[in-house]
Amino acid sequence: MAPAPASLSAPRALSLLAPAARVSPGRWNGLSFSVAARPVTGVVSAAQTRLVAAAAATEMAPAASGEEGGKPFVEEMRAVAMKLHTKDQAREGEKEPQAPPVAKWEPSVQGYLRFLVDSRLVFQTLEDIVDRAAVPWYAEFRNTGLERSEALKKDLEWFKEQGHTIPEPSDPGTTYASLLEELSEKDPQAFICHFYNVYFAHTAGGRMIGKKVSEKILNKKELEFYKWEGNLSQLLQEVRNKLNQVASSWSREEKDHCLEETEKSFAYSGALLRHIFT
Repeated sequence: MAPAPASLSAPRALSLLAPAARVSPGRWNGLSFSVAARPVTGVVSAAQTRLVAAAAATEMAPAASGEEGGKPFVEEMRAVAMKLHTKDQAREGEKEPQAPPVAKWEPSVQGYLRFLVDSRLVFQTLEDIVDRAAVPWYAEFRNTGLERSEALKKDLEWFKEQGHTIPEPSDPGTTYASLLEELSEKDPQAFICHFYNVYFAHTAGGRMIGKKVSEKILNKKELEFYKWEGNLSQLLQEVRNKLNQVASSWSREEKDHCLEETEKSFAYSGALLRHIFT
């Protein structure tokens, strides 16, 4: 069973983690392996949650189109996410800073590789879930243009060519992937919260973090992880529209349950980001 991060206080936090499912083997070509979910060693802290708030602060812009009779649901998701920012990250922020500014991070190549490997497993898991579409409307999120696993595969091959050893996925990645598999089968609204926050945070402050890390340890090389084909703003808006359409059939209780998952999604992603400076 994957432990819930200690920073969570939402009433449903503990109930959502049933025994972990096995993570499907990744399609990694020369970097292939199979992973079984393992429990996280240690505690995901409130500071790790703040890391994702920092990573989400730039591009998570308000949705442009509304639903009939009220606010677009993606705008509700954004509002909840923004409250997890500090006031220096976003006007809507309500939290006190508990992690060092990105500019003061001292990343290492080894730590960054762990982050990239775990990120690839998480993004591959998200792609596999929507491809299988155990819940029919997951299929709406196939081939959005936001997919990252192939870009990460190219980046890891580049590091390998530079003489670096590519590590196996670690506990934060395998545990998060297992949680996503579990939620996708048993709790679709919670899964969609993670889907939204993982993709949108990466296109936002995630790009800024990548730029800072590249300047410090990669001689300003831009990785494929931070490149998208086509107009990124348009890709994001298309996904917002699909999220709003899917959520339009949910009850108010289901929408609120989705929103309640936000802090947990920040905590699990924060555990991945923490690799970069540890």
